Parts: sequence; structure tokens; C-alpha cells
Amino acid sequence: MLKGINLTLMIGPAVPVPVSEDVINALTSVEVTTTSGQASGFSLGFTLSNKSPLHTILLLTSAVNVPFVRVVIVVTVNGQQQVLMDGMMTSHQISTDVNTGHSTLTVMGEDLSVAMSYIDFSGIPYPAMPREVRVALVIAKYALFGVVPLVIPSVMIDMPLPTSRIYRHQGNDLEYVKRLAAEVGYVFYVDPGPEPGMSIAYWGPLIKVGSPQPALNVNMDAHTNVESLNFSFDKNKNKLPIVMIQNEQTNIPIPIPIPSITPFSPPLGAIPPLSLGIKRITETARLTPIQGILIGMAKAAQYSEGVGANGSLDVLRYGRVLKARQLVGLRGAGTAFDGLYYVSSVKHRIKRGEYKQEFQLTRNGLVSTVGTVPV
Repeated sequence: MLKGINLTLMIGPAVPVPVSEDVINALTSVEVTTTSGQASGFSLGFTLSNKSPLHTILLLTSAVNVPFVRVVIVVTVNGQQQVLMDGMMTSHQISTDVNTGHSTLTVMGEDLSVAMSYIDFSGIPYPAMPREVRVALVIAKYALFGVVPLVIPSVMIDMPLPTSRIYRHQGNDLEYVKRLAAEVGYVFYVDPGPEPGMSIAYWGPLIKVGSPQPALNVNMDAHTNVESLNFSFDKNKNKLPIVMIQNEQTNIPIPIPIPSITPFSPPLGAIPPLSLGIKRITETARLTPIQGILIGMAKAAQYSEGVGANGSLDVLRYGRVLKARQLVGLRGAGTAFDGLYYVSSVKHRIKRGEYKQEFQLTRNGLVSTVGTVPV
């Protein structure tokens, strides 16, 4: 690996262990993709021969003996450890070069949320339990994999008496938890770390606040730490959500406009794009006004991201790993595009002698709202 960068690969059933030297020597590439609002995925590339131990370690074991083969990928950059992935193998691909006789094994998988999609638990009752309690109980099943729940209570607490109504589980755990999140405008994802073998199962609002990561620098000579950076400004993405609520007495729909600025999604740009259209949200018609507004706030954050950027960086030059689902500063791009951004997606590409990241940034306006960004 590069000077200052070390890779640790752990594979096994419920408790993964560091792989052997033969496996590390066969490893040619690592890719990990983390995207806001979606499950994270990974792929591992290996050289494969007929006598390779990978046939037993990765192929036969996962196909025959062990239903869950867990993979933990950890990088250490300048002494700072970062867990990139804690997930499950889901598929394998083998490609053979007929000219050279060499084969390549590609192992693909997803984060630990995939383990929540295997078994259908429909029918399990939850008497007198609000959504938050139900989510915590569902996630508790996966403590074996080191998954710790982080559940943010909603302002819309619904706890009917067991004599009037009892909620029941519908579908597999992943479907059910995501459905409960959508009912209150929340998101659900599993974030690996902070230590190897641990993961945080987050159920709560999509938060775009917090301490920003060190700045990405462009056009700053020796201080430039990105390899490429492209910006986009699409005012057609900015729409005004209109939540439709039906009055129970008159059955007349009541439109409620939702602003794009919320406590969890503050303005990252001083000049937001002008809304050129509206987006009617009709699935809230049967809900209470509070329920509809919460869902509308979640939609509003999606419809206001008219400013975007995408690029790539060398991790060794940046000095640390850029994380998705957090804020980052940007300098040197000019008055319109400098400032803070939300990191919506990051792809890690690791090869021998190389560690690069591709990233996508978004925000809801032009011109920075802050005078300085962390260096």
C-alpha cells in the first residue's frame, strides 16, 4: 500500500477475522460506494488460479457452508483509522482470459442492511408501541453483527391503545423500517464504524448540519488537493413542494406549501435558485397536517439541490478520507461556488500504489453563507 495508507481486510461469518497473506497477495482492487439515502456497496477484485485458496475461502464457503459471509474493509490514513465497509457478500463473478489463462474473481456485496432483507417477519404484533420502539426492536435482532441502533424520536408519536389497534410487522425488516421512516419523512441507513466490527443503524431525519470536513481546494497551486472538479447549476431542479391534506369534515383538499429551508437542511447557499414549478405531494391526503408537513419537509430538501459538483481526489494529497453524508468546505472555485456543500456520494477506488475517491456534492444555492471554511 501507499506510504501513510494501510488497508486491512477482514472476512468471516458473524465475526470476521483478518485474511491470510495469500488472500492479500491475490487482492488487486477495492471499490466502496457510499450514497446518501441508499445502501452502501463494495467490490473486491482478486487474481484467481486453479490452486488458489480463494476457491475455498470465498466461493465454496459462502455457497455451501456459511449463509452469511461478512466483509470488513478498514483503511488507515496518516494514523487515522476509517472503516469503509462492514457488509455481506452477495454475489461472485469469475472472468477468464483465454489467451493468458489467468482468471479474475470479483466479490460484490452490500452493507449490513442487506442482512435485514432475508427473512419475512410479517405478522409479529407490536402492542402499544410507537414507531421508534418498533424500529429499535427490529434493529436489536442484529446486535450479533455489532449493529447499534441510533433512533431519533419523531414529533409525530403514535401509540394507540391495544384495545383499539395493534400494529403488526409487514414484510422483511428492511422494508418495514424504511416504510416507518417514510411515514414521518425520515431516512434509514447503516453506517460502518466507528470501530471495526461495529455499525450504526441510523433512523432519523436527513441532517445537513454539523462540523465540516477539511476543505477541498482548487486553483490554489501547491494547496490544490483535488484532481478534477466540475460544477453544475440547474434551476429546473428547484421546485416548491405542495402537500395536499384532505379535510375530514368537508373532504376538500387543502394545499400547504413547504419551504426548502428547514432546521435539518439549512441554507448552504445565500442565493437559492428561483422555483420555476411546483411538486404536488398527493400521498399525504389521508394523513394529519403534521404528518404531511414532515413528509413535505423531507421532499423539499430533495427538490432544492440545484447546485452540484463532482470530482475526484487523491487521498494521500488530501490527507484523510472524505466521508459521505457530511458537510465539506470548498475553496478556490470563485464567489458563486465557494463555501459549504453536502457530500451526497463517495466512491473509493483502491489499488496497489493508488487510493483515489470520486465524489458528488450538492447544496441549495449560490454564494457561500460562511466567511471561511475549515482548512
